[in-house]
Amino acid sequence: MNIALIGYGKMGKAIEQIALKAGHTISCIVHSSDDLSSLTQEIIDVAIEFTQPESAFDNLSFCINNGIPVISGTTGWIGQLPEIEKQCREKDGTFLYASNFSIGVNLFFELNEWLAKKMAQLDFTPSMKEIHHTEKKDSPSGTAITLAEGIIASHPAISEWINEESTDRKKLGIVSERTPNVPGTHTVSYSSPLESIDITHTAHDRSVFAQGVVKVGEWIHKKKGVFTMSDFINDN
Repeated sequence: MNIALIGYGKMGKAIEQIALKAGHTISCIVHSSDDLSSLTQEIIDVAIEFTQPESAFDNLSFCINNGIPVISGTTGWIGQLPEIEKQCREKDGTFLYASNFSIGVNLFFELNEWLAKKMAQLDFTPSMKEIHHTEKKDSPSGTAITLAEGIIASHPAISEWINEESTDRKKLGIVSERTPNVPGTHTVSYSSPLESIDITHTAHDRSVFAQGVVKVGEWIHKKKGVFTMSDFINDN
């Protein structure tokens, strides 16, 4: 598989290592939007985009409009996600966005929704805490937002999330902590006056995300459509 890396930070370099070990080729590395013109569908099987929120939309739009299957893990831009998905469908393209490519986290998402549905019937109040490295620019994390959206969709008493502790039972509080050299920890808690339940996912190494990205690339590059990690997991 011929891969283009759009963005060559820590994630891009981790993906490169995993992809090369799996026998794939890194055909192109794009350091900035000025380099996108080097990407063509003739030499690229899939593009993997991990950049910054302000450049993600243009990067993804370029790939879709040039017939290049593209995967994105950039967070902080998803207000524009519906427009990218619309472009993909209109162009009969290939696109997958995920806030987190860890297989364990995506199973955690499903467990989170199941638990939220159960807790909606009981007297438990949900809250969340996420911890990431100090270089992470968005807060809360994209993974925390995905977890929050799963709770809101599954728990009728919760109407929104806020990025701080909450005393309002209609608002899910997300506490964000930034600590050096932490790949990512997410904890969803449910508390009642008599007991509490916590579910936690902890990433021990950044390579867990890179490994998931490469597996998704292997799965998606010959498909057409807009996909999610749920599609990937439930097809395996």
